[in-house]
Amino acid sequence: MADSGPFDIVVLGGGSGGYACALRASELGMSVALVERDKLGGTCLNRGCIPTKALLHAAEVADQTREAATYGVKADFVGIDIDGVHAYKDKVVSGTVKGLTGLIKARGIEIVEGEGRLASPTSVEVRGADGATRTLEGRHVVLATGSAPRTLPGLEVDGEKVIFSDQALTLGRVPASVVILGGGVIGVEFASVWRSFGAEVTIVEALPHLLPLEEESSSKRLERAFRKRGIKYELGVRFQGVQATEDGVTVTLENGTTLDAELLLVAVGRAPVSAGLGFEEAGVELDRGFVRVDGLCRTSVPTVSAVGDLVDTPQLAHVGFAEGILVAERLGGLDPSPIDYDGVPRITYSDPEVASVGITSKVAAERGYEIDEAVYDLAGNPKSKILGTQGEVRVIAERGGRVLGLSMVGARVGELVTEGQLIYNWEALPSEVAQLIHPHPTQSEAVGEAHMMLAGKPLHVHG
Repeated sequence: MADSGPFDIVVLGGGSGGYACALRASELGMSVALVERDKLGGTCLNRGCIPTKALLHAAEVADQTREAATYGVKADFVGIDIDGVHAYKDKVVSGTVKGLTGLIKARGIEIVEGEGRLASPTSVEVRGADGATRTLEGRHVVLATGSAPRTLPGLEVDGEKVIFSDQALTLGRVPASVVILGGGVIGVEFASVWRSFGAEVTIVEALPHLLPLEEESSSKRLERAFRKRGIKYELGVRFQGVQATEDGVTVTLENGTTLDAELLLVAVGRAPVSAGLGFEEAGVELDRGFVRVDGLCRTSVPTVSAVGDLVDTPQLAHVGFAEGILVAERLGGLDPSPIDYDGVPRITYSDPEVASVGITSKVAAERGYEIDEAVYDLAGNPKSKILGTQGEVRVIAERGGRVLGLSMVGARVGELVTEGQLIYNWEALPSEVAQLIHPHPTQSEAVGEAHMMLAGKPLHVHG
């Protein structure tokens, strides 16, 4: 017998997708219960986006201190106070969690703490810390249980010498050396942090390039920059095994190479959290652990939707936000459009940053597009020279038509990709963007210059 509700919506999971759905639903006048077993904000706020970017900023400050003399500033780099770094990081996280919690409570959303599971197509059972259970009835249930780090078959993560990103975020020392298994976003960002903190870093990636889903030229730019920074990498080779040693680990690759290090960070992706939560028993279809949904995040059960890392869409917090809002608006009687996932900006916050939106030239070819492309080197951009960064802005467009994708490499280019998002999603022609006047001196001029090249009127371009 239910003892709570009925609510209009019961949301299982208080991460990016879950709380965005709850907030938008409350704005639309619906009653909402939000179930969370840990802290509100989920992986992104507590163990992902926010703490890692805080570490990356601390790493940037360390590098700037080392390089201060280049800019005529006298400063000495003494070392990394890891306790101080964690205090800064934790203050950012705790303040953001506090603000989010206050916002959710102010909207009249009932926060229910405990382990939740789908008890039926219209109810969620929650077990609190004291062992007591409570059943929440809802007109609709939204699943937003997120993801967790995954490993490879036979690779045991002990949390000490072989670790996930969760342990890396709370590590009480700067390791002397690290092998990072996985050259995707997580692996690349931690490589950047630890190198700036003084560690020797080697990345192992089974595919031919770092950030293999990005434009190949962006990956190559990043690899050159990492090589210059002293970050090593083994590409196109698979991991074979790891052996604990007195001083750390020995990692063996399939080509026979062995790598000795203090730590092995396993960064091979994240898996959906769906096992043992009652989804299949309630009729919700899964595929490789992901909840199957249509373009409007509807599952196989009419009263159940799913959002965020739990579904097989890009594992980005802002994708979770968008999916949560979409579900709330659909349930609120509005008519939201399906998300164009190609039009979602993607950023890796390493040094240098890598950012993109739209499709790559490889994907364009696979889809049958004939394309034109332009590459503007940041060497011709005065603001990039001031910042001391190198990189490029690459734009591809359908021949005679709209812009299909933008890829960028360089310091702070994550701030430029928002304009790229507008260009792509509004189906702009290169000639239309070329007419826009970009402020000087800014890195945004590089976006304008690339489109001027495609429009046949290059300005600050050599050759």
